[in-house]
Amino acid sequence: MTTRILLIDDDPELRTLLCDYLGRQGIEISTLHDAGALQQWLERDRPDVIVLDVLMPGVDGLTALGRLRASGDDIPVILLTGRSDDIDRIVGLEMGADDYIGKPFNPRELIARVEAILRRRRVSSSPAALEHREPFRFGRFTLDFESRTLKAADRSQILSATEFAMLKVFINHAMRTLTRERLIDLLYGPQDEHTDRGVDVQVWRLRQILETNPSSPRLIQTVRGRGYVFVPDGEQHVPQREYA
Repeated sequence: MTTRILLIDDDPELRTLLCDYLGRQGIEISTLHDAGALQQWLERDRPDVIVLDVLMPGVDGLTALGRLRASGDDIPVILLTGRSDDIDRIVGLEMGADDYIGKPFNPRELIARVEAILRRRRVSSSPAALEHREPFRFGRFTLDFESRTLKAADRSQILSATEFAMLKVFINHAMRTLTRERLIDLLYGPQDEHTDRGVDVQVWRLRQILETNPSSPRLIQTVRGRGYVFVPDGEQHVPQREYA
């Protein structure tokens, strides 16, 4: 099946370059020069991934991303940011971006990032991958793997692909300390260029969903100088061994 990308960037040279390159790779790409008409576009056409520039006149990328997530739309979004704009990357991840790429970048990296996101989506929604997996109960929550739904007594919500992937990694390695490097390997594969800071932001997002008090987490605890540990019962964890 042909991958379909919507590129939103105000740089005409970049739009032309990516259209030419991605088109030669068999990828269907559409473009917008700003994000003002994004909602209307999505009402008539749904790409597989949105590639969204952060800095644009009019409706900027972060505003557009915020509107998408506020409406409940979990369509995959990759942000394009300047290499020095760490704050944009962090804020973008906190707001629900699936990934980010710093400018300038190699178009092959964009393809790799798109494929990684779509691969995680396919795996998380594949009936074969979810076969015989019973709902997992922890704390006050129940995770339904098949529907990607997190249920509690007072609410129920469908997790994004990124949130679901990270929670599943923690569940599969419960009570084991995971370094940030190991989390990157498990989530994105070896030799991926995600940073430790990016992992911290993804953990922060998951804590906002799971923890009664995110500033004093009980389910996803920090192991100082090592990484994170998932504690299903929410009791205080005393790490005995580091798992790299």
